[in-house]
Amino acid sequence: MKLEEIIKKTDMEILNIADSNGQVKGCYIGDLLSRVMAEAQKDEIWITIQGHQNIIAVSLLADLSAVVVVEEVEIEEEAIKKAVQKGVTLLRTDKSAYQLAKELSKLGV
Repeated sequence: MKLEEIIKKTDMEILNIADSNGQVKGCYIGDLLSRVMAEAQKDEIWITIQGHQNIIAVSLLADLSAVVVVEEVEIEEEAIKKAVQKGVTLLRTDKSAYQLAKELSKLGV
């Protein structure tokens, strides 16, 4: 499914969009950056509660489709700037990781 469709159907807030036409192949949920780097797969959406700039670097290393910060966690301004600079799609939602994962599962992600 295209990222653009997922964003619309899950009503996520866009903080930066890099490639909304990219295909999403799954999702990874986690907050321990080293685990995300080791386990997340290319073209997945990463669901996290982390809001600092290191999430942008991890997203690039793992070649992820997007980073979604859940539970309305505040995202550092520097993280948003890095997302723009590096071309990383950064999204936010007030939903929990569980709620969002359920929605993504229903969409076939």
